[in-house]
Amino acid sequence: MKFRRRLAFGFGVLLSLSFGLSLADASLTGSSVESRSWRTAPRHSAGIAPDPARQADIAIVQVYAASTYGWRGLFAIHPWIIYKRSGETAFTRYDVIGWSGNAVVQRDYALPDGLWYGAQPKILVDHRGDGVDAMISQIETAIKSYPYAESYRSYPGPNSNTFLAHIGREVPALKLDLPANAIGKDYRPISRPLGLSSSGSGGQVSLLGLLGLSVGLEEGGWG
Repeated sequence: MKFRRRLAFGFGVLLSLSFGLSLADASLTGSSVESRSWRTAPRHSAGIAPDPARQADIAIVQVYAASTYGWRGLFAIHPWIIYKRSGETAFTRYDVIGWSGNAVVQRDYALPDGLWYGAQPKILVDHRGDGVDAMISQIETAIKSYPYAESYRSYPGPNSNTFLAHIGREVPALKLDLPANAIGKDYRPISRPLGLSSSGSGGQVSLLGLLGLSVGLEEGGWG
């Protein structure tokens, strides 16, 4: 009986959190105080991405993450990936954006290293030089195969962290270690609870990202 009560309490907390996050998402498109301020939040370059024109001959892949906007930034992040092939003089950026309609996978939504609505990004992955052109081809294939390209849910997913985790699983050479507060990275449908961890270097069992276990060479914290 105690176990059942604790289990029910746990699910109650999770449902409450999910509801709260849904309300926060709704505020992005509403007329609340928060929606009037996020529009003017800084989104300029953080000045941490390499100059692609000065390194035109070098292939580069980077993954960034920044705190999400508003109160959710206390415990959640938004990640994205940028890359350029050797010979190119500009980066391509990919994110999953929850308020972009049905097509949630967005190309060049913002500057490669732009502040995420006022939040300073951190570099999670930085690959340059030999072998990176081939990695970029794998990344592009992974982006095209993302199974939730028309679906978004802040909690428990699929969301922007689910997207980056998918790329990490499909491209183990990326060595992507999403932090513990990357809510949604462990999201898996009930029909497929077993698979690779988000780094692609280990295994995972997960029930919608709410309950599970990941073991891998790259799994860890924020760093």
